[in-house]
Amino acid sequence: MIRTATLADIPVIHALIRELAEYEKEPEQARASEDQLREALFGARPAAFAHMAVDDGSGEPVGFALWFLNFSTWRGVHGIYLEDLYVRPSARGGGHGRALLTELARICAERGYERLEWSVLDWNRPAIGFYEALGARPQDEWTVYRLTDGALAALGSGH
Repeated sequence: MIRTATLADIPVIHALIRELAEYEKEPEQARASEDQLREALFGARPAAFAHMAVDDGSGEPVGFALWFLNFSTWRGVHGIYLEDLYVRPSARGGGHGRALLTELARICAERGYERLEWSVLDWNRPAIGFYEALGARPQDEWTVYRLTDGALAALGSGH
């Protein structure tokens, strides 16, 4: 049901990212190209990693998890930050999301990583319920900040 993504998966990963952006009501924000994904996942120095959820019968991809390493200065070890987890609506309820998270938790345990973290939109109650049923807890004492576009460019240029 779960396998490591391959170079041949780039087009479907790209399509799944677009589907996720539609689901999250921000399709215009999903600007990554297949070439960018190819470089990030399979270039000389991969910056991210991906796993595919596939239908047991057909072998067709129905979801993915895209993640990268983070580091805890307090714990002194790496963790996994899950950037995207998405399962197509037609495959939801089939255990694919749980299987993807189980694989990431297994990687954490195998490698001595002490955290598996991700963000979820406040309005996504089905996902929140799913994550909490697994034992995940919100980190509501932290607020995420982000610099992008003009603000990032301005700060980076010293303005």
